Amino acid sequence: MGQARIAVIGTGYVGLTTGACLASLGHRVTCVDVDEVKVARLAAGRVDILEPGLEELVSRGLSSGRLSFTVDSRRAVADAEGVFLCVPTPMGAGGAADLRAVEAVIAEVGDVLPGGCAVITKSTVPVGTARRIRELLGRGDVPVVANPEFLREGTAVADFLHPDRIVVGSDDESAARWVAGLYQELGAPNVITDAASAELVKYAANCFLAMKLSYVNATAELCERLGADIESVTEGMGYDRRIGRSFLKPGPGWGGSCLPKDTHALVQVAESVGFDFSLLSAAIVENIAQRDRIVAKIAEAVGGLAGARIGVLGLAFKAGTNDLRDSPALSVTAMLAAHGAEVIAYDPAVGGDLPGMTVVDDPYLTAKGSDGIVVLTEWDEFRRLDWSYLAELMHGESVVDTRNLLDPRTIRNAGLSWIGLGRPRQRLVTPA
Repeated sequence: MGQARIAVIGTGYVGLTTGACLASLGHRVTCVDVDEVKVARLAAGRVDILEPGLEELVSRGLSSGRLSFTVDSRRAVADAEGVFLCVPTPMGAGGAADLRAVEAVIAEVGDVLPGGCAVITKSTVPVGTARRIRELLGRGDVPVVANPEFLREGTAVADFLHPDRIVVGSDDESAARWVAGLYQELGAPNVITDAASAELVKYAANCFLAMKLSYVNATAELCERLGADIESVTEGMGYDRRIGRSFLKPGPGWGGSCLPKDTHALVQVAESVGFDFSLLSAAIVENIAQRDRIVAKIAEAVGGLAGARIGVLGLAFKAGTNDLRDSPALSVTAMLAAHGAEVIAYDPAVGGDLPGMTVVDDPYLTAKGSDGIVVLTEWDEFRRLDWSYLAELMHGESVVDTRNLLDPRTIRNAGLSWIGLGRPRQRLVTPA
């Protein structure tokens, strides 16, 4: 396919990555956002999202003239061949996805879309949204296509440019194949199907991953009670090609901008058609229980939370991003504070004031006078800290590593007690 004229509505993680990457593939892309300040910064090449490679792609797109930014959505779509909807679809009442932003875009631009222009949902939307958009448009000359994204924060650019698959669904097969052709240069397998199936693929994939994470967290708890080692258990599982190695690391619970809202949304969609998706509901319950277990583990390690000073390493929901949305770290710190603990926290990508804690700009400040240190995000730099120096600063001796990130021998040799998930406790070295 040659150069296509594309409008991308929304410049969050998905929209900005989609726009910049499509421009890098040779398409002419106009990205739209309602935030005038944000648009001005993007037009100047300034990207506030922490995402490796994204700022460079935006800069190259601007320099080549293939990427531009505007607040004028009607002008942006006036000569577009395809319009990607990349607006937020947050969790609404009862867990259902809130589609007001999608509906607002259609109301604003529907009458100026050129005939034959494809409206493409890139946002995660419930099954049936393509049909709803067609109804709102009321135009038989504008096809609607579902093209879900599978981008992970921290690796979004790499995921876009090296995808496992391209999923495209529409009741207009020619429109679906046109959208698939936009990605032709990437050489990925295409799954071309109906709109409802494409919409469900994204939910089914994300919810499967959430269930896998809840399963491994529960298995880690079982390892602790049985005296087994989760590292050995997951290694043995991961060699099975039917299972694989990914999403087999225990942690403080899953979070972020996708899994919590997508799991609740799919449960709600299932209920709307009379199906009790009890397996998925159990994964959600298990995720809440995991955070309770983490707090209990910390309380045991420091001898009670009331009046305790807890140093926290990591606040973002995952390393490589500054995203705090539904971060399990924030859930845990809020629970610690609610139990009377003083929380001193550090994250290399997060600054400023946050409720219930003091955020510092030096990881060593979290240790000063602390009764224990808790690792909540898997930043690699935490491995390289001088743990002997941290031990000197601490009042207590416990390091609760909710990501199994650190080398237990390093912590033990520093004179501290390492407490991981699903692994034997590594106690401090007692002087001879």
